[in-house]
Amino acid sequence: MAQLTVDIGGRPGVDCRGFCEYCYFKHVGDVAPFGCQYCPPFKVGCDYCTRGVKEQYRGFKPLSTVADDILANLQMLSGEISRITISGGGDPSCYPEFTDLVELLGSMEAPLHIGYTSGKGFDDPGIADMLIENGLTEVSYTIFSADPELRRRYMHDPTPEASLAVMRRLCEEIDVYAAALVIPGVNDGEKLEETCAWLEDAGAKGLILMRFANTTEQGLILGNAPVIEGQEVESVEAFRERVTALAASHSLKISGTPLWDPEIGSPFAILKEPGLLARLPRVRRRATVVSGSIATPYIQQVLDACGGGCRVVAAPKEIACLITRDDLAALDPSTLDEAVIIPGRAFVHDREATKVLSRDGVARTVVRGPEMLTADAETSMGMRRDDVLLMEMEGFAALIHVLNQYGSE
Repeated sequence: MAQLTVDIGGRPGVDCRGFCEYCYFKHVGDVAPFGCQYCPPFKVGCDYCTRGVKEQYRGFKPLSTVADDILANLQMLSGEISRITISGGGDPSCYPEFTDLVELLGSMEAPLHIGYTSGKGFDDPGIADMLIENGLTEVSYTIFSADPELRRRYMHDPTPEASLAVMRRLCEEIDVYAAALVIPGVNDGEKLEETCAWLEDAGAKGLILMRFANTTEQGLILGNAPVIEGQEVESVEAFRERVTALAASHSLKISGTPLWDPEIGSPFAILKEPGLLARLPRVRRRATVVSGSIATPYIQQVLDACGGGCRVVAAPKEIACLITRDDLAALDPSTLDEAVIIPGRAFVHDREATKVLSRDGVARTVVRGPEMLTADAETSMGMRRDDVLLMEMEGFAALIHVLNQYGSE
């Protein structure tokens, strides 16, 4: 069985009927390349950390180009196609040849999935039936709010009633996973309760709540902070409590990012499984692990349960995969061991990481850990608890292997 991804291209803010008020790409600046795991050894910057991270595409691809790409990808796949996913930098609902694309993919008779849409391009509620007839089985759909006027104001949706009608119709037939970025004082409180009730009544499979971020420390690394000047930001702890309360009072699955999935107990659900912790490799050597401020205490607990002796240090960035050179430079090198493990997806060049963490004259060995240790809400929404636990077992086993390979006695 094979999966086919169909990239239609598109640019944030251009190929989506304009930026939403809260869009993180709205103020993206001309920042220098960060460096990353894909960079060549002696050069800071590659296509991924220079252009890809900003989603700097040239615009939507013509349908003829998309069709050629599909043909080329099919020739490289073996076995029956089990799933087709439409993705891109723009909003698929705004793709000029959307109907033709869906009918083309529908002719392949494989389950169709739209990785993300805001629905802002859906002006005719009847398009929902066309999608269903052509094999759409799953969609991630940004709702923001069930209040059409809030969608109009903050998403700049010209036809919010039609967008919501399409979403409701899809909920009747296929798996719809809704998403809402929560802005304190805008779509939270009673409005958020109304949105949850609307989705519950419509038959949505789940709702992912995303905590609004407005500072560099919260992850806005592209020179784009603040997104909304003066806007209040909810603490991680308060956001987790909000997710917990809403999940307890509604039947549809509700989870949050960066924290948390109440149904599965992730991220780091393994902490509730002493039997699985006991099966992880033992930590035999000492090294410092650098992570984001949110994950740090959880990773420390897991490593302590596996023998201890390693210290997990929080960088001044909430999310580990958004750590940059500046975050490493903010750490006190005198507190670090001679071996330092940084997140696998951190936006820093390997050579630069070694240089900045060895600036006190101690030649440190700096290596990358695994790309993922757990599943955030966007990943876990469609997963079973056993799948998340397996991901965590594999991630931590890989991390401990790196610790034992490069750490000191």
